[in-house]
Amino acid sequence: MSAPSHAPDSAEQAEQNDAVNVAAQAHEVRGDSDNRSLRQIAWQRLRKDKVAMISGVVVVLLILAAVLAPLLAKWFGHPPTQFHQDLIEPNTGFPLRDPSLPPPTDGSIPSDNLDPWGGISSDHLLGVEPKTGRDLFSRIVYGAQISLLVAFLSTLLCVFIGTVLGIIAGYKGGWVDTLISRAMDVFLAFPLMLFAIALVGVIPDGVLGLSGNGLRIGVIVFIIGFFNWPYIARIVRGQTLSLREREFVEAARSLGASNRHILFKEILPNLVTPIIVYSTLLIPTNILFEAALSFLGVGINPPTPSWGKMLSDAVPLYENAPYFVIFPGLAIFITVLAFNLFGDGLRDAFDPKTSD
Repeated sequence: MSAPSHAPDSAEQAEQNDAVNVAAQAHEVRGDSDNRSLRQIAWQRLRKDKVAMISGVVVVLLILAAVLAPLLAKWFGHPPTQFHQDLIEPNTGFPLRDPSLPPPTDGSIPSDNLDPWGGISSDHLLGVEPKTGRDLFSRIVYGAQISLLVAFLSTLLCVFIGTVLGIIAGYKGGWVDTLISRAMDVFLAFPLMLFAIALVGVIPDGVLGLSGNGLRIGVIVFIIGFFNWPYIARIVRGQTLSLREREFVEAARSLGASNRHILFKEILPNLVTPIIVYSTLLIPTNILFEAALSFLGVGINPPTPSWGKMLSDAVPLYENAPYFVIFPGLAIFITVLAFNLFGDGLRDAFDPKTSD
């Protein structure tokens, strides 16, 4: 009578063994994926996103081009402020197809010798500017220095102010949160472009030891960074409101940790990911802002190259010299697109709802 009573137990034990074997096989297939850190998971997701990886490579190349602009101009071009009047037809100001040909003796315009491609050659990879003959390749490479410098510095300032105020507002709450939130609303309603045009247009020649383009870059960085902080502050505030109720914060508080320790040692490390992702999406916006100021004539002073100023100079000449519009326009387009796509890829990679 005892034997039949053990049959169900044996069957149940066999099923449990089968379940264990299946789980072990599944674990072998997965490897140690459950033990991966968030950074490792995000990196694997980012590697699978070909568009984001290609965009990241373009971003790195753009940064290298800006840093190595003097060497690139020396190897593949000419100094960005050097004039080449011998390549320009004096009456029209447009590049010549063959500068060695003598001009017409009757003083007429040599239309057959005008180059519609802007003098592109092995010496001038992207041609030369109309009227001045300056090398376009060198000016675009040096223009990347201005655009990326302004974008990165203003983003750093914006992220610093927004992170500090956002984390304080989210953690403190009460009247502190109300005060900072109302300040966000005021700054978000501020006409930033009009203010930037007015301020940059009236700055004196020298302030605090700065002058010329150094002063203008400093003013533009301050305007962009100081007035754009509410965007990232709102993101940080929302994340802090959630994190301040977590167990590790309560544990630190119960152990007597100070508010400064909790803010910058417990909560801030958990905000690094959204801050980095938002920063990559903020950089292209700042590039466009600087280009817009230069296009309107209140940005970087000539003859220092700037993509926005190059576009402004090209507008009256686009019918006869379309290349003069295309190259700086492509530089802005490729840079902004690369940063946006890379930022989107980072956001998807760190999103916990995204499947592997």
